[in-house]
Amino acid sequence: MIREQEDQKWMLEAIAEARNAEQIGEVPIGAVIVRNNEIIGRGHNLRETRFDPTAHAEMVAIRDACDRIGAWRLLDCTLYVTLEPCPMCAGAIVQSRIKRVVYGTSDPKAGCAGTLMNLLQEPRFNHETELTSGILGTECALLLTQFFRRLRER
Repeated sequence: MIREQEDQKWMLEAIAEARNAEQIGEVPIGAVIVRNNEIIGRGHNLRETRFDPTAHAEMVAIRDACDRIGAWRLLDCTLYVTLEPCPMCAGAIVQSRIKRVVYGTSDPKAGCAGTLMNLLQEPRFNHETELTSGILGTECALLLTQFFRRLRER
């Protein structure tokens, strides 16, 4: 019960990052990286803003965390993200050795943390990540459905 409450607390921070993305016209996906009960990395989608296909929320947060701690290994960290990681982000999560990933809503088109495949727990890789899904899932999904509904109405 305590872990779920903590997960919800940090997912609310990821949702705040998603809202930051939405404010600048980006798809509302947000992420935070937590170590020792402190956020060490934040990110939200910046693909349109930066003209960069790799500027997903997770990638931005991973770069932020690595810059902040001065290392590429995020061994004792948990990544909270509003949408299930895609193959690129799942690869970066494995490569950065993130201990645990918590995501809000699944991604039926690109999810690689259990929906289409599970790259985060692929035993043939040199690192496997703990995984929790569905934390504030309804809220995370609603951000995306409302965003795309408004986009279609324009």
